[in-house]
Amino acid sequence: MSVAEQYRELESRLPADWADARFVLNVDDASGAERAASMLTAFQPGRVGGQVRFSVPRRGGRREQARRMMERIDREGIKGDLELVTTSEAPSEPAEFRAEWAPAAEQWDGAFAALPVDWTDVYAQVELESSDFLDRGALLMAPLNPARYSDAVGFRFRVGRYGYGAAPEMTRRCFERLDTEGIGARVTILHALADTKPVMTQGPVWYLDGGPV
Repeated sequence: MSVAEQYRELESRLPADWADARFVLNVDDASGAERAASMLTAFQPGRVGGQVRFSVPRRGGRREQARRMMERIDREGIKGDLELVTTSEAPSEPAEFRAEWAPAAEQWDGAFAALPVDWTDVYAQVELESSDFLDRGALLMAPLNPARYSDAVGFRFRVGRYGYGAAPEMTRRCFERLDTEGIGARVTILHALADTKPVMTQGPVWYLDGGPV
């Protein structure tokens, strides 16, 4: 059975309230284990000889990321036995966080599709699942010129058809980067304008909380 098949089978046995699952991949040779560990860097693997230990969080798109990594290990021709070591239960959380967020790129696609066809300017917000991801999130979304707002765990940014703001294609690419690294995010379009015609300017300005954005 391939590593990906083993992972899917073990995942199907996880309890309904699991929050974090720890696995160990036993590979026949140390070189194969080293290669597998290099593919699992997003899951902070530990390797001893031919054994690779790693942990998969449930939230933030990490489950799907883990499935892709197992398939990649198979494509590399690495053989091994995958075991489930232990699981932890999800802590009690507000209802809005209990359901998994969809991948950020998909959320952006849905929000962007709802804009009028003659949209020109967007002011949007991305909320990250944990303050642990603020620095990395800011780096991955740097092309959007993300700005912190209040004490929230996230950023706000502008998207424009022309003038000031990131291109929608670049915006989606930045969210793909978050998804690839398993950083859970919630994307919201706060304000949108249509059919604006800037003359000798970089576009319209919103005044929010006493300042321009």
